[in-house]
Amino acid sequence: MNNAIHWAVPPDHPVFAGHFPGTPILPGAMLLDTALHAIAAATGIALDTCDISSVKFLSPARPGEELMIQHILSAGGAIRFDIVAGTRKIASGSIVPGSPV
Repeated sequence: MNNAIHWAVPPDHPVFAGHFPGTPILPGAMLLDTALHAIAAATGIALDTCDISSVKFLSPARPGEELMIQHILSAGGAIRFDIVAGTRKIASGSIVPGSPV
């Protein structure tokens, strides 16, 4: 992967109160939203013109974890990304930038 953004999961984020008490994990929707916004900021793409072509959640992200969001532009124009915590892959997927409707 060519580009990387580091993000620390806030240990006191309110989302952990209900997801899940006693064993908190970052909801996949929040993880994906954070990754997409980080990639958009790094690349200058407009999220409202993108399609999410695939996402796999492979391991839970926990409060306080240091995550790295890696992304690369593929030959076909899609942006492929991986989210890792150390050597553990948290999620992977790809988005396809488009043009405004």
